[in-house]
Amino acid sequence: MDYRWQWYRVEPFFYREIEGEIIWGPLVRGLILTIEIAVIAGGLAIVIGFLTALARLSGSFAARVLAKGYLEAIRNTPLLVQLFLVYFVLAPIIGIDRFWAGVLCLAFYEGSFAAEIIRGGLRGIDRGQYEAADAVGLTTWDKYRDIIVPQSMPLILPPLTGLLISTIKHSAIVSVIALAELTTQGLNLVSNTFMAFEVWFIVAGIYLLLTVSLSFAITLFEHYLSRPKR
Repeated sequence: MDYRWQWYRVEPFFYREIEGEIIWGPLVRGLILTIEIAVIAGGLAIVIGFLTALARLSGSFAARVLAKGYLEAIRNTPLLVQLFLVYFVLAPIIGIDRFWAGVLCLAFYEGSFAAEIIRGGLRGIDRGQYEAADAVGLTTWDKYRDIIVPQSMPLILPPLTGLLISTIKHSAIVSVIALAELTTQGLNLVSNTFMAFEVWFIVAGIYLLLTVSLSFAITLFEHYLSRPKR
């Protein structure tokens, strides 16, 4: 294939300097928005997952049914369909913009998987720990905060790392609702410059850098948690 690489043209995709002022290019702006989406959606997913896991483990039949219904509905329908439902149906009703439509859709989707990860971690703790916490009169909040959750972290963190990485990768789907994140900016650049190979290599490299950095950071945190306490 006779293709002329044009790497010399990619610098403006990252930044331009105009009269001594640095103007960030489309890929940097897209990267910033991707990080914002992934951080907010990932944080909400963990909260949703934790609450759903507690509902699945609770003694309330209604809570268990609601949690199970949420998990089945989310995990058995395509993410793209969920995004369209949120953006075209729910967003106009509750008055949110496309950014929050994308974030909430990702959060509830990833939260359904986080729920099973967290539930598995909580169930991995010996039953005696729960009984001991109840015996000394701890509230449910104190029991989970001080005893159960800290012990379950080594069980939860490895699969949760994969889920957070998945959140970064799945954030690309919001390009279909015209959010100018990294993938959308890549599409726009390809359309304007016809430099498909260069642009997509760069975009893929940025996603790889994000996910590898996150994995490395969480690995360091795991090592910190596993250190013997004095």
